[in-house]
Amino acid sequence: MSAAALIDTHCHLDAAEFDVDREAVVRAAASAGVTVMVVPAVERANFGAVASVCREFAGCMAAYGIHPMVVERAVEADLDALRATLAREPAVAVGEIGLDRYVEPRDDARQEFFFVEQLRIARDFDLPVILHVRRAIDPILKQLRRIKVAGGIAHAFNGSRQQADELIKLGFALGFGGAMTYPRALRIRELAATLPAEAIVLETDAPDIPPAWHAGGRNAPEQLSRIAGELAALRGVAVDDVAAFTARNACRVLPRLPH
Repeated sequence: MSAAALIDTHCHLDAAEFDVDREAVVRAAASAGVTVMVVPAVERANFGAVASVCREFAGCMAAYGIHPMVVERAVEADLDALRATLAREPAVAVGEIGLDRYVEPRDDARQEFFFVEQLRIARDFDLPVILHVRRAIDPILKQLRRIKVAGGIAHAFNGSRQQADELIKLGFALGFGGAMTYPRALRIRELAATLPAEAIVLETDAPDIPPAWHAGGRNAPEQLSRIAGELAALRGVAVDDVAAFTARNACRVLPRLPH
C-alpha cells in the first residue's frame, strides 16, 4: 500500500455501475490514498452527470468530450454543446476523445470527423486531451501533428515503444492501469518497466479494465494502490516513488489538476 497520494487519471465515476454506492466508492478510494480522480465524459448525454459528480466529491476533476465509440449517435450540435460546457464548467481536459479501430462495425470517417473537431476545440480552449487510442495510434499521431494541442494523456496505452516515443515528443504521458497487472500482457509490462518515469501516469478506467486480482469484477479507484504496487515491482522501485512521480506527471500534463 502506498502512503503517498495517488492520482487516478481516468475513472468513469459517473457510470451507472456506481449509482448504488458512489459515496462509498469515493471513501474507499480516499482510504487507499487516491486523492484525485479525473472523470472523463463520453458523450453529450453524460456531461451533466460528470459535472454533478465533480461538484459533489472533492478531488474529482472533469473532462468533457465525445468518445469515438459513441459517434454514431452523436450529432454536430453536440460539438457546440461541448464548447458551451467547457466555457461554463471547470475542466482539466477535453476527453475522452480519439479513434477506435477495434470494435466492429464502425464508421472510421465519422470517428475522424469528431476527433478532429474536438482537437480544434481543445486547441481553442488551450486544454490538453485525454485520448482513446485502441489500435489507432498511427492515425491519431497523424492528426496530432496536424492540429497542435497542449499535450495530455494517451489512455490505456498498448502500442509500440516507437509509438510511445512519438506521443512523448508531442507532450503526452501514457496511462497504465489494470491491463498492466496481467502476467501475459508482456508488451504493456515491458513498456511499464522501461519507459522514462516522466512518461507514465496511473489510471483505473473504472468500472472497466479490472486488474488481474479482480478479473471479471467492477473496477474501482481504490484498486489504484495495488496497481501502483505492480508498477513499482516492474520497475524495481518503492511504491511511494511511483505514487510521487506519477502524480507529478499527471499534474504536468493536466496542469489544471490540484497541486
